[in-house]
Amino acid sequence: MKPGLVPGYQETMTMTVTEEMVASFGGEMVHPTLSTFHMIYYMEWVGRKVLLPFLAEGEEGVGVEIQVKHRAPAPVGKQVTFVATVTKVTPYNVVCTVMAEHDRAIVGEGKFVQAILSKKKIHENIEKMK
Repeated sequence: MKPGLVPGYQETMTMTVTEEMVASFGGEMVHPTLSTFHMIYYMEWVGRKVLLPFLAEGEEGVGVEIQVKHRAPAPVGKQVTFVATVTKVTPYNVVCTVMAEHDRAIVGEGKFVQAILSKKKIHENIEKMK
């Protein structure tokens, strides 16, 4: 990794909940709110944004752990802001707290851990699984 990634570094992103993001199974809507699946997707994405400026040539981040609590609904049309804050950096891992919130509540919060590996090692690991 390139130097400079330290605890406290943050990235944010904001999205608007659409009908495609609601809680549904088998094509049937359960609730007209942001699904846990999509909340986690955006938490991982904002965590990835933390890494991108600091990856060295030939490196990549791989999500290895996520712990999340879904605390409040985010209805269709609501803007949700996602924040990843670095809490720990080692040569091989980056740990972030992740949070999703809108103007009325904290939607979710948790922890996201990414391993830093060479692209070659990732490719080798994938090939072993074929």
